[in-house]
Formats: sequence, structure tokens, C-alpha cells
Amino acid sequence: MQPGFSDPVLDAQSAFRAVLEAMSHPGRIIPVAPAPLPPVPLSPAMGAVALALADADTPLWHDAGAEAGDWLRFHAGSPLAEAPRAMFLLATGTPPALAGLNLGTEEAPQEGATLLLAVKSLRPAGVLRLRGPGIQHETALGVEGLPEGFWAERAALRPLFPCGLDIILCCDSQIAAIPRTTEVV
Repeated sequence: MQPGFSDPVLDAQSAFRAVLEAMSHPGRIIPVAPAPLPPVPLSPAMGAVALALADADTPLWHDAGAEAGDWLRFHAGSPLAEAPRAMFLLATGTPPALAGLNLGTEEAPQEGATLLLAVKSLRPAGVLRLRGPGIQHETALGVEGLPEGFWAERAALRPLFPCGLDIILCCDSQIAAIPRTTEVV
């Protein structure tokens, strides 16, 4: 079994702060350090975010295989769930159809799921243009390694707002967040 955080309390707090910063500033690339070395195919950033956010009360879905599942259950204590019932989803390959995930309800939109998605690279400049809360005018983000049609699938969820998904892109030891409030053009 691969170890989790070296210092479970301080490292989890550091990872949580990185997530808060990323969600507060959509599209900004934030380092996550110190990060654990989870089993492949989980990246250090994905493992750190999962350990900081997931617990015994948050159903989790992943596509990372048995060893990663054992690691997540041991260190986070999260029960595994089918994708539509999961509160956190860790996709190291193609994620499940976004429309079929837990998007919250009109009475409780905050109960929508968070998708942690592995990508090949994150760059502070790129073709994606982000607008919305936490962005003064517009910010650019370069992302490599997303499935074909991902942004169109996400855009189809826009009319359901305030329901939706929060997305955290994970690459090596870095993250960038795309909250449901952010428009991607």
C-alpha cells in the first residue's frame, strides 16, 4: 500500500487550500504540495485532492483500477459508488457522461458532484477562454488531454444552473478548477 500524506493534518489542509484557491480563481493553475504518491494512474494532485475532500460520508467513483481503489478506501475511507450517485468522481480516462452525474437539485444545487479529471498538460495560456465569478474580465487556459467533445457536453449543462458539476483538472502536482459558475468559450 502506497502511503498517503506524510503529515495527514497539515498536508490535507495544504491541499484543501490549493482547492479553495483554484475554485476562487477559475483557470488559474495552482500547485498542490506536498502531494502523496498514489498508485498509477492517479496523479499526485488527484490523490491529494481526493484525500483532502473525500471522507466516509462522500461516495466516490473512479476508473483507476483495484490498487487505486484500495488506496482511496484506506486513506480517505470513502465508500465506492456508481457514477450517478457519487459526490466525487476521479476520471483518469474518459469520464462518464456528464448529464448522467449527480448535478444536485434546485433545492440543493450544492449537492452536485465534483469531477476530478486527469489531463496531460495545463498551461496558463491557451485556446480556452473563461468568464465568470472570480475572473476579472476573461482568462485563458491551455488544457491537453481532454476527451473529444468534453466542453460541448459541459456547455449542455449550462441551462440547468445553479445545478451542475464543479470540475478540477489534475496534471502531475497541479490543478485548475472550472466551477459550474464559469463559462468556457
